[in-house]
Amino acid sequence: MSTEPPEETTENAGPGTPDEAADTSEPAATPEASEASPGTVPDAPAEAEGTEAEGGQTAGVGQVSEAEAELLAQRAERERIERRKAERQGPIEAGGKLSGTAADLLAAVRAVESGEKPAPAVFEEARPAPRRPAPEPVRPAPPVTAGQAPADSVVVAVREVLAQGGAPEALAVQAAGVLGEGAAQALRADPWQLLRVAGVRPEQADGFARALLGGEAGPDDGRRERAVTGWLLEQAATAGHTALEMSALTTALARQGVPDPEEAVQAAISDGDVLVFQDPLPETGTPAPRRDDAGDDADGAEEERSVRVLVALERYAMAEESLADGLARLVNSVFQQDGSDAEWERAAASAGGSTGELIRAVAGHGLVLHTGGEASLAEPAALLRAARGLGLRAWAAVHTPVGRTRFAALLEAVTAEGTDPGETNAGVTAAGDEKAEDPGVATVAGLLSGAEGPGRDADGALLLDLLVVLDAPLLDVETAALVTESLPDGSRLLLAGDPGVLWSVGPGRVFADLLAARVCPQIASRRPDPGPLGELVSGIGVGELNQVAAPGREVVIVPVRDPGEAVHRTVQLVIDSVPRAIGVPAEETQVITPGHGGAVGTRALNAALKERLNPGPGRFGGFDPGDRIVHSPARGRTVPGRVVKAGADGLHLSCAGEAVVVPQERVEQSVRHGWALTAHQAMGNRWPAVVVVLPGDAVQALSRPWVYTAFSRADRHLSVVHGVEQALPRAVAEVPAKPRTTRLPVLLAPQVPAAAG
Repeated sequence: MSTEPPEETTENAGPGTPDEAADTSEPAATPEASEASPGTVPDAPAEAEGTEAEGGQTAGVGQVSEAEAELLAQRAERERIERRKAERQGPIEAGGKLSGTAADLLAAVRAVESGEKPAPAVFEEARPAPRRPAPEPVRPAPPVTAGQAPADSVVVAVREVLAQGGAPEALAVQAAGVLGEGAAQALRADPWQLLRVAGVRPEQADGFARALLGGEAGPDDGRRERAVTGWLLEQAATAGHTALEMSALTTALARQGVPDPEEAVQAAISDGDVLVFQDPLPETGTPAPRRDDAGDDADGAEEERSVRVLVALERYAMAEESLADGLARLVNSVFQQDGSDAEWERAAASAGGSTGELIRAVAGHGLVLHTGGEASLAEPAALLRAARGLGLRAWAAVHTPVGRTRFAALLEAVTAEGTDPGETNAGVTAAGDEKAEDPGVATVAGLLSGAEGPGRDADGALLLDLLVVLDAPLLDVETAALVTESLPDGSRLLLAGDPGVLWSVGPGRVFADLLAARVCPQIASRRPDPGPLGELVSGIGVGELNQVAAPGREVVIVPVRDPGEAVHRTVQLVIDSVPRAIGVPAEETQVITPGHGGAVGTRALNAALKERLNPGPGRFGGFDPGDRIVHSPARGRTVPGRVVKAGADGLHLSCAGEAVVVPQERVEQSVRHGWALTAHQAMGNRWPAVVVVLPGDAVQALSRPWVYTAFSRADRHLSVVHGVEQALPRAVAEVPAKPRTTRLPVLLAPQVPAAAG
């Protein structure tokens, strides 16, 4: 069974088509196939699910790795969300005009939530005909603790069940990790639980179920219906949606052979696997109604408004609700005493321009958005220096260790120049007699886990007054919820990023939703990225692929006719042309291509580059010491590095100067060769030289955000191996980001006063 990485399907999967999104992966072997070699782990993405974050940095005895700590923090946050969910009272608010199945479904949900009828009674009435009784749902066991491999006895038991069902035994470690200590029993009781393993598709789980259950396994089995419903919603999350419209989900269920999709969704709701919502549909270009718009006219208009019924997995629904609550708390909070108005204004006036506007906005608001390209990062840096000078505990959070190093260097440069923050010289306190402490810079994962950052108080809140999150478009709803819920009352949050890049790997479009909702000040930087590369990327951002003058060969186009030529020219550029003509060595040149599979995907390009740059037998899972790699300890996190050695304890890596050991059973899921990456893998990083490869079969993958992201990863030089002809300018001009179904704007609207927008 194989699957392409989730991050590259997000731009090509439209809303409401989760099963189609999954079809972008490479063909997968069926569980019954006997060709699967024992001990061979099927293709799996390096961007593994969050539960695969076992490759943390090495630590002394008793220490917790960053990956372990991050997952522990996420687990604590989800437990908090669960507690709050249990405290919620009243049924889901309904209004508008519904009829047919949607109305019946919502009425049933209200009856259950109000206690008027027990769930079994309600859904029994909805059934048109007797159906095969489904066994009690097999509740998933808690995941294995991060960094801890499943017990050998559990893996052996799972391997035995997989063998009986004709599934590849190499899936045993993954299945044991996902399903927990009772994985073997869970699979025997409900073979469709195999769908929870990344890369497994319904037809494969069906074959596994038939082998174990015989004639009992059928398309109308309640266990199958529940599992396929959850799988479709997980596929939608992989494509970026936090929820799906009811009609889209039932259509997808029908395509998967579920006889009665509406009843399958009702059963999933009854079992508590999914949540259902009824959200108003604001008119195009009209903000959602706010709480202070109340009145007879507003109430009457609300009753007449159209609505949509959405279904979501509890995990993502509660995270999005938690995020909305946290953002509303920041918008409505009363600030702590941290500098007088005159001191803030003096810092803003000294900085001037859009930097001054940013300082003023942060001085008076708990939540601020800042947009701009790479050059605009000087403005958050100046803000942090000014805030430190006023006595605030100010920190910046970035998504990658490379980004942390780059921004720390920028902060030092701002301090040395002493111009951006103004006359306060960025290093002098408000009193003017002492040097302020340097602002801190951490990764988002390190900040949340406690491995980096200022630490937390007794209530679990971060010990800071101002947090600046850079590359904010990379935030998915779960990470953003963890960030906002970790901020103390009275603190300030600045989300800064380039709105032109790809959205997050995980579900949601947090930064884009906030920009559209207009619930807080938005400061657009007036600092353009310099040079030919800046001019090229700026044009792409507005839908124009312009020819730019490049006297220093900053931009080079290399036409190719076929995949073989594309691979050959890419290798030639990395190994010879760019080092010789531009002066950038191969180890500082990054190749970016649209996908992992195909004749010119990352796999093919990495194989060709490894053969020339670090040939070897690949004795440890295809890797040799010196190989350039990317390590993904959790979904959406990609850290470049090198292979140091291989040992009995796993693959030893050096990632951004940190030692990381990846256990042998996790290598396939979390490590890939890194000479060539996808655009999503490259996000949050930049290189002196970038070679973007656009083979002829990549036309469907191209969009304006993809091109913008790939081209903007280059600092000094960009080579484009061009085999798509007019598809490139057409993608830039006509193909925006695929829409995502999210609920954040609707959740924020009743909590944020209209004046805040």
